[in-house]
Amino acid sequence: MRFRVRHSTRYQYAQSVSRCYNLAYVIPRDTERQQCLSCSVSVSPQVTKEHRRIDYFGNHAYHFEIQTPHTELLITAESEIKVHEKATEPSFDLGMSYGDVLNFIETTLSDEVIEAREFLLGSPIIGSSAAIADYASTSFQHNRSLKSCVSDLTARIFNEFTYDPGFTTIATPLADVLEHKKGVCQDFAHLQIACLRTMGIPAKYVSGYIETLPKPGEEKLIGADATHAWIAYFSPREGWVEFDPTNNSLANSQHIVTAFGRDYFDVTPVKGVIFGGGKSPILHVSVDVSRIPEN
Repeated sequence: MRFRVRHSTRYQYAQSVSRCYNLAYVIPRDTERQQCLSCSVSVSPQVTKEHRRIDYFGNHAYHFEIQTPHTELLITAESEIKVHEKATEPSFDLGMSYGDVLNFIETTLSDEVIEAREFLLGSPIIGSSAAIADYASTSFQHNRSLKSCVSDLTARIFNEFTYDPGFTTIATPLADVLEHKKGVCQDFAHLQIACLRTMGIPAKYVSGYIETLPKPGEEKLIGADATHAWIAYFSPREGWVEFDPTNNSLANSQHIVTAFGRDYFDVTPVKGVIFGGGKSPILHVSVDVSRIPEN
């Protein structure tokens, strides 16, 4: 299945910005289940300098600076991605048990496992606590398959938490999300990652897009799609397995990956430093994910 993604980010400033330095993660990366066929990024006003590189986690990092005074900044990324569909969904009861995976990760010294262990560590947003350990432990039994444990945790977050975009900001502590059981996709991903790491399973944050489909008989609205976040955990025999706690599902052909990181701070779609601008800017984000008909 092929998709065309158009991701626009617009900042409107109360006062003129004399110059700015920015880092954007808006170029989809290649993974085992997707291939980025093309991507172009345009910026207005015109950039003074730009640089693209592959970062520590293998993501496409786009650096740019503008030295022209401006009151509005527009970044638009247009991509074409091919996503491979799985023929069948695997049984969650198959695969290594949680106990066997813990032992494998603790005792194996292969490069793959050593690299995965990095995602057991805390990160700027995600830490551990007794409350998180208590919440996570309900889903994990040593003789149960790891995938079944993660699926159970995913379903619990989906069923027990309310999607509420007005409750949190990116600075809201995980403790508040867990206590009030409210948040958005970033919060739910951070919580599930914290749970997995606390239970000894390497887990990372996945930033990307999800295609939304209109109700029967309704037309799809332009800009109705969204940036999204979900998780990937490490399994010795399967590699990195992606689950979406916001939608209680495995990541499927409607999930398009932009970047992997320890948490949101590693892969923020756009961040930077500005000189001037006055009070906090007005931010508007528009995402369109459209299917490209197969020949």
